[in-house]
Amino acid sequence: MSELPRRRYLAAPVSTVGGTLSVPGDKSVSHRALMLGGIAAGTTRIRGFLDSADCLATLSALRALGVRIEQPGRQEIVVHGTGPPGLRASAAPLDLGNAGTAIRLFMGLLAGQSFSSTLIGDESLMRRPMERVAQPLRLMGARIDTREGRPPVLLHGGASLQGIDYALPMASAQVKSAILLAALRSRGITRVSEPAPTRDHTERMLAGFGAQLQRQGATVEFAGGQTLRGTEIQVPGDFSSAAFFIVAGCLAAPTGLTVRGVGVNPTRTGLLDMLRLMGARISVTPLAAAGPEPLADITAYAGALRGVAIPRELVPLAIDELPVLFIAAACAEGETLVTGAEELRVKESDRLAAMAQGLAATGVQCELLPDGLRIQGGGLRGGRVDSHGDHRVAMSFAIASVRAREAIEITDVANVATSFPGFPGAARRVGLALDEGGSS
Repeated sequence: MSELPRRRYLAAPVSTVGGTLSVPGDKSVSHRALMLGGIAAGTTRIRGFLDSADCLATLSALRALGVRIEQPGRQEIVVHGTGPPGLRASAAPLDLGNAGTAIRLFMGLLAGQSFSSTLIGDESLMRRPMERVAQPLRLMGARIDTREGRPPVLLHGGASLQGIDYALPMASAQVKSAILLAALRSRGITRVSEPAPTRDHTERMLAGFGAQLQRQGATVEFAGGQTLRGTEIQVPGDFSSAAFFIVAGCLAAPTGLTVRGVGVNPTRTGLLDMLRLMGARISVTPLAAAGPEPLADITAYAGALRGVAIPRELVPLAIDELPVLFIAAACAEGETLVTGAEELRVKESDRLAAMAQGLAATGVQCELLPDGLRIQGGGLRGGRVDSHGDHRVAMSFAIASVRAREAIEITDVANVATSFPGFPGAARRVGLALDEGGSS
């Protein structure tokens, strides 16, 4: 199983940031484009691909499953799809590194294949829960084994899948997506109902490959047996990566900090609503989009933020951006309360606990709740933070340095490469004083 060396950041305080930058391609869209391109009939060309460790793990897994993939450039991928019956058994377990999205989506993609597959990952991924995906897939007829609910995940070949009506017990785009991918090889109609809106990248991507879906209120309906057709995909800039610089701009960019070409799918941009509730000044300039995902330039300006109670309905629309929102809350005036975020307990780390620990280490008063955090604003002192190998925790505390009174040392940051290769350089270009260190 793949491992990354422990490394650290040292982020010194700065007074202002600003300028313009672009962020890498959207990780969620890159994963899905590869997977659907792999099983489509014909060729799919992907531009703006995120060649991070997570997405490259998906690419390697598809190659092991018999998909021919060319990479003419770092951000350009050509996928020669196998068509519906064309995948073949891998000679070895599929190692998905740190990619939680990939392992859960592959569970759906491979559940109805004629051959068996084993899915593994790095030390962090092997601790993450898989049963919330396995359970609905078993209701469809899949035969799946986990080890006490965690990887390795064994998918037995030859299962005959049947469409189901399934109400998600908690909002999760990964579970919804796994069910829809399994539905491609199932008989009948599959309906998935969600208690709150979640990312709809899979639905948009399926439609882009020629599939027919119906949405009625909170329910997505999908008929099995459809054949996907190869297409061209432009991957937008990743909103989750842009989020770090949007918050940096809100905290320390008096003349503005602009992130160009960002995907602004409305199921992803809850952070903007949260920050505006706190008083942030943010402008969004729409751009012409080459594909199903909307694009925009986003500019954030420094200003006073106030603590608020975040509406629970916004939380699923910003689940990956909550760590950096907690940094904004630490720098705001007054108390911020976030609840309904229990999904953060089962990310690359227990992100609620990791952020609470890091905030406390930098002098912020906060209370860890079962499903969120209560944060008393007023700024950060500085100190030493253990990111617990979680890329979003690491990058969030790097951003915190723009309002810290002392330097922040962040340990175990190698996994930043899983979603944002080149983050330290991007941070320095807009004015952060971020140094990379050796093993921590």
